[in-house]
Amino acid sequence: MLDLYIELKAVVAALETAHVPFALCGGLALAVYGRPRATVDIDLLVPRDSVGAAFLALSPLGFDIAALPMEFGGGRVEIRRVSKVDAEAEDLLSVDLLIVTSELSAVWDSRRMVAWEGSWLPVVSPEGLIHLKKLRGSGQDQDDIEALRGIDEG
Repeated sequence: MLDLYIELKAVVAALETAHVPFALCGGLALAVYGRPRATVDIDLLVPRDSVGAAFLALSPLGFDIAALPMEFGGGRVEIRRVSKVDAEAEDLLSVDLLIVTSELSAVWDSRRMVAWEGSWLPVVSPEGLIHLKKLRGSGQDQDDIEALRGIDEG
């Protein structure tokens, strides 16, 4: 079975080694801010011109199954998904690369460095996460927005 925490550490290390700019977002970003919830993937915000480099950096980790491009929020959010399979455990893990579009430029600019694993991790700010979650608007997103409103922006 793929361990999300171990996989996140490997993904972060691979992107940092390849000098790919990114910011953690989604359910794992909530956990970094002390609001953990169940999640099944790794969500990262990346500039459009870094998507190819991100795919190259993640491929040696086994993330080599690319999905078709996806959109939500009326096309304001573009996602490129790459997945890996643990055939032995019949497990799948995906990394969703949310592309920094004009709609998300303020979210990208809001990222901050958060202490994590004895180092620093770029993470979308709570305000930026709220903006992302409003664009999608699922029931889980509404719950996440409520949790994020309690986080100090300091």
